[in-house]
Amino acid sequence: MTEQIVVELTELPAAERWGNHGLSFESELVKLHLKNDDECPLRQIQKAARQLSALGIRQVQLHGHHWQLAEQWAFAQGFATTQGDYQIQWAPMEASGHEELLARDSAFRWLKEVTHLGPEQCTPTVLAERALTYLQQVAGDAIAYEWLQGEELLEQGWIGLHGVGRASQHPPVMLVVDFNPSGESDEPYEVALVGKGITFDSGGYSLKSSEGMLTMKADMGGAATVTAALALAIQRGLDKRVQLILCCAENLVSGEAYKLGDVLTYRNGVTVEVVNTDAEGRIVLADGLLKAAEINPPLLIDAATLTGAAVAALGREFNALFALDDEAAQKALAASVAEQDPLWRLPLALWHQHSCPSAYADTANSRAVKGGGAGGASNAAGFLSRFVPNQGKGWLHFDLAASFNSSGNALWDTGATAQGVQTIAHLLCEYSADEDAKRDA
Repeated sequence: MTEQIVVELTELPAAERWGNHGLSFESELVKLHLKNDDECPLRQIQKAARQLSALGIRQVQLHGHHWQLAEQWAFAQGFATTQGDYQIQWAPMEASGHEELLARDSAFRWLKEVTHLGPEQCTPTVLAERALTYLQQVAGDAIAYEWLQGEELLEQGWIGLHGVGRASQHPPVMLVVDFNPSGESDEPYEVALVGKGITFDSGGYSLKSSEGMLTMKADMGGAATVTAALALAIQRGLDKRVQLILCCAENLVSGEAYKLGDVLTYRNGVTVEVVNTDAEGRIVLADGLLKAAEINPPLLIDAATLTGAAVAALGREFNALFALDDEAAQKALAASVAEQDPLWRLPLALWHQHSCPSAYADTANSRAVKGGGAGGASNAAGFLSRFVPNQGKGWLHFDLAASFNSSGNALWDTGATAQGVQTIAHLLCEYSADEDAKRDA
């Protein structure tokens, strides 16, 4: 079906409706009838859009005064297809709302496109290049960058990223982007963003099953999320300096691969015994966090598809949040509510740093049991907390349980969801406003 369908949103009941998603059809007009029940209206809209997409409808025009920003975006999320072959003509609204829809759509489509590329299409170098190109398109001359690749990483002491990525013919890359809209070299950094960019994860010598490996092209979801979030924040008017660090690598098996029993010594002196090569995300993120610590940012955010334990705890509709700073955590949760972008805080305390003991090093990178054992997501966050400045003040860790679905469901088509992007973009902009208020006080 290729013709454009007009979709109206109404609160009136339908005389006859199709299925249980509040849809009724009149020639080329579809009416979406909101039901007066316990479910959030935005979820109803997203589910109905998903049903229209499942019917093969690819072009729609949203019509009527009920289509405000939140309603149109909920529809877009459900209507989006894995391959991006859909078009939405937005309903008229004020200019600011229309600009916000276009900005979200740009970030959403970029993230989905890069996440859905096959691992041979999206190597560590390609991921870094595409992220840099997208940010340059959005921010122009406000973008500068540093690029470290392959043996350069080892020479400068970034042993985690180098160790994980050295088994691949595609070298690991650390991309450090400087968004500095003022252009002043002494402008202070307000925020640092760190993203896990594992473009394919075999598990290394802790080899995954075929089923577990199939979707591991999406293990770069953290890097895609923070890149898209920065792009969205810039389009929303972000005017403060931000550093973005992407830790990009493939985790493969070869004679060059890092091994169980290896001990890594990080630049801050922390030693780590490798007891699971499939817990590689925290190994590369440790380097990214140490790099960010060099500028001592007031706000430090990392994002990663880090643990199956977070998925087990929250399912696929909430991302997990970890923080040692309660004030920063509350700001993140408030941002998620404002953006209607589900987020849930899970436990983290300083003693989680000692939950993965090693006889040979300061810590192990996991516990030597299946899945990392009980509390695996908190233990991973505890590991990361060893590499952040100021005992975790201003640090937020997003474990992206909701960023990808291996198959379609009632809300999403198969693949990336971009959940987390809006929350992080909101934090970037709102934190900026908070700092301005403090300076003016």
